[in-house]
Amino acid sequence: MARKGIFGRLLRLFVLLLVVAACGVGYLWMRTQQFADRPIEFADGEKILEVAPGDGFADVMRKLRGIGIAEGSDLEWRLLARRMKVASRLQVGEYGITSGMSPRTILQRMHDGRVIQRKFTIIEGWSFRDLRAALLADARLRHEIGALNDGEIMQRLDRKGVFPEGRFLPETYLFTRNTSDLDILRQAAVAMDKALAEAWAARAQGLPLQTPDELLTLASIVEKETGLASERPQIAGVFVRRLQIGMRLQTDPTVIYGIGSAYDGNIRRRDLETDTPYNTYTRDGLPPTPIAMPGKASLEAAVRPAPTKALYFVARGDGSSEFSDDLAAHNRAVNQYQRGAK
Repeated sequence: MARKGIFGRLLRLFVLLLVVAACGVGYLWMRTQQFADRPIEFADGEKILEVAPGDGFADVMRKLRGIGIAEGSDLEWRLLARRMKVASRLQVGEYGITSGMSPRTILQRMHDGRVIQRKFTIIEGWSFRDLRAALLADARLRHEIGALNDGEIMQRLDRKGVFPEGRFLPETYLFTRNTSDLDILRQAAVAMDKALAEAWAARAQGLPLQTPDELLTLASIVEKETGLASERPQIAGVFVRRLQIGMRLQTDPTVIYGIGSAYDGNIRRRDLETDTPYNTYTRDGLPPTPIAMPGKASLEAAVRPAPTKALYFVARGDGSSEFSDDLAAHNRAVNQYQRGAK
């Protein structure tokens, strides 16, 4: 009888413990459920949470607390992450957290890798030197090109021996924090390959261009000479007409490119008379390489130039140009717009 009494008391104690445990689990479940969907509130704007390579869930929790998210206990966050099966699957990157998001939304966003997309824009008319400087100035990128020369950069892009000027399409490229600057260049190079191929395939008949590389060079000159976007086809028409009749291009941007880093903002007569591979006053035809990064509009203008008889143009001072068919008319335009003569 004594044994039965002891057994009965133990059984009742065991059942009581089970009930207490079940109640505890139920309470935790309810509390976690309420916590999971309760909006997080804070006064500031967007918070940025960075999940770095090697971060565990404890690191992520420490960073959440560090940006001012005090809601919930660490245990509640961990239980929710386990229930969502995301605790060990949080992807590396930057995440934007705004007031009103719930813990469930935040964890799901990190699980799905819905990271902040940054933007890097290559400007039409930039030189490769300009592009390199802009990449190195962007602190959001991982810098790999700083110690490389131009040739080494092209080799890293699997373009050994290719001159870099003009080979990167001016567009806006999306990236995530810590993306390599080489990755941006790779994207831009592939984009230019595609744009150049499409322009070359759509070229008009009878153009004085033998290769896509010559098209790229002509488009870069059009890019640098155009002040008003709508005039690109006319500018292209002038240079195509000159190439067709064997007239020298005589365009200042090529001379400036040939001067390189010694250019001080002024172009002088001696600069026009000093021969370099890029001086189109002293040399016939196109320069040996592009002189800038042409955009799609300049590529399209170069393959579909305006059917013009104009051989000259001069800036009016308002961004537009005055086009002339002969030298006498051009000289009059220069006097009017450049020298202030009536």
